[in-house]
Amino acid sequence: MQIFHAEYTAPAIACQASVSITTVGTMGNDESSGGAGTAGTGNVEEQGVYVTSGQEFVRDTKYIETRITRDGRDGYPVEPGRYRLVAARACPWANRTLIVRRLLGLEDVISLGLCGPTHDADSWTFDLDPGGLDPVLGIPRLKDAYEKRFPGYPKGITVPAVVDIPSGEVVTNDFPQITIDFELEWTDHHRPGAPDLYPERLRDEIDEVNRGVYTEVNNGVYRCGFAGDQDAYDKAFDRLFTKLDELTERLSTRRYLVGDTITEADVRLFTTLARFDPVYHGHFKCNREKLAEMPVLWAYARDLFQTPGFGDTTDFAQIKRHYYVVHRDINPTGIVPAGPDLTNWLTPHHREELGGRPFGDGTPPPPPKPAETVPAEDWVPIHG
Repeated sequence: MQIFHAEYTAPAIACQASVSITTVGTMGNDESSGGAGTAGTGNVEEQGVYVTSGQEFVRDTKYIETRITRDGRDGYPVEPGRYRLVAARACPWANRTLIVRRLLGLEDVISLGLCGPTHDADSWTFDLDPGGLDPVLGIPRLKDAYEKRFPGYPKGITVPAVVDIPSGEVVTNDFPQITIDFELEWTDHHRPGAPDLYPERLRDEIDEVNRGVYTEVNNGVYRCGFAGDQDAYDKAFDRLFTKLDELTERLSTRRYLVGDTITEADVRLFTTLARFDPVYHGHFKCNREKLAEMPVLWAYARDLFQTPGFGDTTDFAQIKRHYYVVHRDINPTGIVPAGPDLTNWLTPHHREELGGRPFGDGTPPPPPKPAETVPAEDWVPIHG
């Protein structure tokens, strides 16, 4: 069976631990280093390098194609409790899986392991967990699950990934297929009232919208941020905002991207929009205007954010820390900006005036489990 493949319609590898490697040393303080002005041994860690001088950013589009299906044709049948979704709240590609898992009510069927927002060039790590070990998989680094199945795995270690708990081996990191399979292969285990996020009658249109959103927006912000010269940046910038203008026109008369309910297409666009002002506008130089200055897209994003499953899986503190700390070739100091003001995410959006029903004939998901709730200090400040 072929394990890795590339396919235009299935977007590229997700949040990757490295593109290439550089070494960053951290200076010790006076007490630990032996005196003022003396460089201590400090901490030395390898950081990823994401920009190639003189070149445009081209995302690696090869991923592990194994699927978890109802018939188990790849050797991994749908089985409650067998698999663990490993994600990071900081990553937009992983955030999609968190949203879909929650909307469909798969929390008790597919367990969740969360990596911290920062990582070195080698791997995402479970540094949020006691002892730095995932409590189910018993490993400190996601790389261990990749290496367990593919010794000497030659590519970047990415989230999201689904791990087979009994074997400790990664099954897949094919993030667009992961959410589609959550929607189509795990239907026997969806919660009562789960929405149909990939309705058959709309799949062709959803796929078409997703292709444009991926190439021009989801990956477009990265082409701006990781551009290696002015020409590459200018072209990426123009493509990004041309598409955002198209999406503005599309969403000016309809509440959701496809049909009159939330679909997979809305999930994929939302996770980029949620990061636009906190990260992409400044860090990636996507600065023709802020999302908050694009009235239609801003109202659309707030509508989704205020919908259960979207905003309650969004961790702004981790998002900012990930980008500004990890991308040292773009932000050498690692300083995380204090802004922007996030309170406006909860202001009225008035998108309900366009009609539509968020969950169609279904119902909203219940509140997130306490162990999976975004900490209040990482979310939108609520005053009063």
